Amino acid sequence: MKIAQVTFRFDAPGGVETCVREVGRRCVAHGDPVRIYTSDLYDEGRWERRTDWAPVVDGMPVERFRLRRYPVPGVSIPSMIGLIDALASSDADVIHAHSHRYGHVLQSALVARERQVPFVVSTHYHPAGASENALRRGLLRVQDVGFGASAYRVARALVVETELEARLVGKFVPTDRIHIIPPGIDLSLWGKASARSVDDLPSGYFLFVGRIAPNKGLPLLVDALARLPPSERRPLLLMGSDWGERATVEARARERGVADLVRFLGHVDDADRYRAIVRGASVFVLPSQWEAFGLVLLESMAAGVPIVATAVGGVPEVLDGGRAGCLVPYGDAERLADGLREAFAGSEDTRRRTVAASERVRAYDWDLVADRHRALYRSVLD
Repeated sequence: MKIAQVTFRFDAPGGVETCVREVGRRCVAHGDPVRIYTSDLYDEGRWERRTDWAPVVDGMPVERFRLRRYPVPGVSIPSMIGLIDALASSDADVIHAHSHRYGHVLQSALVARERQVPFVVSTHYHPAGASENALRRGLLRVQDVGFGASAYRVARALVVETELEARLVGKFVPTDRIHIIPPGIDLSLWGKASARSVDDLPSGYFLFVGRIAPNKGLPLLVDALARLPPSERRPLLLMGSDWGERATVEARARERGVADLVRFLGHVDDADRYRAIVRGASVFVLPSQWEAFGLVLLESMAAGVPIVATAVGGVPEVLDGGRAGCLVPYGDAERLADGLREAFAGSEDTRRRTVAASERVRAYDWDLVADRHRALYRSVLD
């Protein structure tokens, strides 16, 4: 069974990128060859391209294409130059495209229809943000309906990560084709003690992991930190690439008098150091405006770190309705501060949630997730 995985970026930081890589390499390990079709883009926020990409990653050959943006007023649909010809000449048995509102999904659907190859789409769906104006929301809705009437009609299966995503996507796609397969975590790695020291970091810190981007709620997190009494404030470490929000966060930290506590770690490539930083946190916090799932939650659950997160998107499902982590409303700095205070103090509720999280995360092992994808591929082939 030969699989073509089509994704906007690959071998770069991000949840979609991690899903493609982890599932793909496990398919290869089971004897199902995978070829990756992707762009030459490294950082979508800064539209940063690279030329030094590896031609093979984890046993998967990678073909990269230049991008072209097709602007529509208020939106942009980036597509890959040469992707259609490359897919059309491939010998893939299944074409699996990732993400929603991207041109490569439409391109992949076109080839799959013409070649009569089974087509699968993982939507990784994000609805319009609450801050979007009415025009923008309307345009995104038009895109949703357009993709539902075109690419998703070609798809034999549509993969979503949560029950919530299934309900949202079900408004514009055939619901009988929706399959819920959450992403995962490599428990074999998180179960090992880290070989890398974090002696250069402060003790007892709050940790955020993710893109330093406007939708992550980081100014609100700074507000919550400032609301804590000085004796209860802890260093706040922000680990992830800057997607244009760092200056705003720094300005808010100066304004609220906590600039000395906020530290940017950037993207951490070293896997041992990354895991050590997560394990060393006193509290993991995810204050996002929206998260389709939140892979970083699984990492904190596996590391045994108490979690405080906003009750948005798929987060409540991952945290079992608050039984595996403290949920707070988005936009409420006071409730976020209370959550940080309670988690750091190690209350009985916090201890119960952390134990529940350690048990719950076992169901999200990447090996199980990859097996479900392979079973889905076989079913669409049949």
